[in-house]
Amino acid sequence: MVVPGAAPALAEDPVAALSHRLEQCAVQLPFTGPYGYLAALLDLLRVPVASQIAVFSKTSIQSLHIEPANPRVLFFNNAVSVGWVRGGFIELAAQDPGEHNAIHYYILLQRPDERLTRREDCVRCHRSGLTQLRSVVSTPDGIPSGEIDVDSRTPFSELWGGWFVTGNAIPPGHMGNRGFANAERREIKPVLDPKFSLTPSSDVVALMVFAHQMHMMNLLAHPDNVNELVDYLLFIDEAPLPGPIRGNSGFAQEFSAAGPRDHLGRGLRDFDPGTRLMRYPCSYMIYSDAFDALPTATKEAIYSRMSRILSGHEPDPRYLRLSAADRQAVIAILRDTKKDLPAWFGGTEPRTQQ
Repeated sequence: MVVPGAAPALAEDPVAALSHRLEQCAVQLPFTGPYGYLAALLDLLRVPVASQIAVFSKTSIQSLHIEPANPRVLFFNNAVSVGWVRGGFIELAAQDPGEHNAIHYYILLQRPDERLTRREDCVRCHRSGLTQLRSVVSTPDGIPSGEIDVDSRTPFSELWGGWFVTGNAIPPGHMGNRGFANAERREIKPVLDPKFSLTPSSDVVALMVFAHQMHMMNLLAHPDNVNELVDYLLFIDEAPLPGPIRGNSGFAQEFSAAGPRDHLGRGLRDFDPGTRLMRYPCSYMIYSDAFDALPTATKEAIYSRMSRILSGHEPDPRYLRLSAADRQAVIAILRDTKKDLPAWFGGTEPRTQQ
């Protein structure tokens, strides 16, 4: 059993809450098999195994362990991400709605009787406490030579450099599963057997969702620019996909089943079968604890901006990408499923901007 961690008493993120439960002996975290604490930790934090994605580029504090033959795997839900690499330790990032949606970082060494430990030095790599999926140009042994931050707006051709990508339908043209030596492209076959990962997948749908979510978490942690936050929430500048994507881990089915639905059975976790990620263009992160923890005035401004766009009162041509059917569906879904939605939301009259 793990000795309880030393997370700050005021932290209210899910990892801090787990540390407190361990301290109270309310739960146990066994150290078992080749994965040590990993499987039990995911279970207690309610992080699905099917969310596994795998990175082979040396872009972590554990770069000495990471290579294509020994990738680092990550798992996530809408508040926590967990990273593990064979031979290293477990890394965690969690969003704390009780501290202005700050993102806290923890590690758990892979030895019996270790503890969850809060790490302040992680912000040296995670700029200003932010967390992000990055795409890199990588050599065949995983050494990066350039990188970009990736989110829903990133062109498909720039996605997943340094990452393994698996699925039943993946359009060509992305940067995953490849390395470069002397400008020559080399394909790298994913190595995802039980020695290195919990599943044989680095699911393409999970990769897309993770990229969207990480930037959404950053915006919720720094919600000063309401227009930018709302545009991202509504996928206004989303880069189109060149074709449908389908994963191979069961992540999409598990993810879709987890969200609320309106009286017609529609939900913001439904995926689109065509050239965009989500069927209904509004982020499921609107249901997150991080969103609910925003100051009342900030949420009022967000809802006002969303209502103006979705009711068709925003004249900027950028918003024409939202069809009338899309806008009506999002309004109806939110009215049925978002408890604190103002009564005026989506009305026919424009709401005065805050």
